[in-house]
Amino acid sequence: MAGSLFIIGMIILTQTVVGILGNFSLLCSYIILHVTGYRLRSTDLILKHLIVANSLVLLCKGVPQTMAVFGWKHIRSDFGCKLLFFLHRVGRGVSIGSICLLSVFQVITISPRSSRWAVLKVTAPKYMVLSLFLCWILQVLVNVIFPFHITGKWSDKNITKEIDFGYCSSGLTDKTQHALHAALLLFPDVLCLGLTLWAGSSMVLILYRHKQQVQHIRRTDASSRSSPESRATKTILLLGSTFVYFYILSSIFQVLLALFDQPSRFLVDITIIIAACFPTVSPFLLMSQNSSVQRLYLAWIRNAKSLLL
Repeated sequence: MAGSLFIIGMIILTQTVVGILGNFSLLCSYIILHVTGYRLRSTDLILKHLIVANSLVLLCKGVPQTMAVFGWKHIRSDFGCKLLFFLHRVGRGVSIGSICLLSVFQVITISPRSSRWAVLKVTAPKYMVLSLFLCWILQVLVNVIFPFHITGKWSDKNITKEIDFGYCSSGLTDKTQHALHAALLLFPDVLCLGLTLWAGSSMVLILYRHKQQVQHIRRTDASSRSSPESRATKTILLLGSTFVYFYILSSIFQVLLALFDQPSRFLVDITIIIAACFPTVSPFLLMSQNSSVQRLYLAWIRNAKSLLL
């Protein structure tokens, strides 16, 4: 058992360190590009919020969970547990909302002029900041009741049924209250997931129709080069499909947790590992697809080589 806990702890620690470094370096890249006057796309603002939300998820869940698994230190106050869980839930919700906004805005951007969405091409970017602000506010309001079910490991509260998270625990309420609470938390997630799936399928359809039109053009060499909009759409499709995959997988394990009154620590840890996969992987997906960030890294490498020489 000690060996399996050590392996789980190393996985969570690796996820946390790699994910935080990846998100931090990508955020620094965007800041440097903005300061140097590089013209970023309108969707890059959403990506910045996604990076911040993913970092919040990893910091508020991965760090204390790693400490709990290795037995380094425990959070002894109820307030600390409630705050970490609240920030984790808000970051997770904003991450889901950012993917949804990113997909919807990209569909509007690449929609043909004959489409009914064409009228939104000019107005949609104007509401991007407001949409992100409302996304944060909505997640704060929805998850404000979540800390009431979280207690510290050394709490004096007498809880007969609880889920042990290693450094904190969650008290289980009656079935009716638990079902209402779950429905309230799941409604924004399901809505965003549905919009993301719709936007992803719409982007695939638009790209397919564009490819069919391009095939009728004789100059295949010139037309075969993908446009910036097409590359950005494929990046968002890759990001969205990766998110949907890990979200569905994480939801399955969340349901398994809910089915047991006192689930094992192994099941809790595996659920945490799966939930942290997307925040860890997403910055590297973006760095591999973003040409502006790639050029910035190449410039750093050239400068480093020149300094060494």
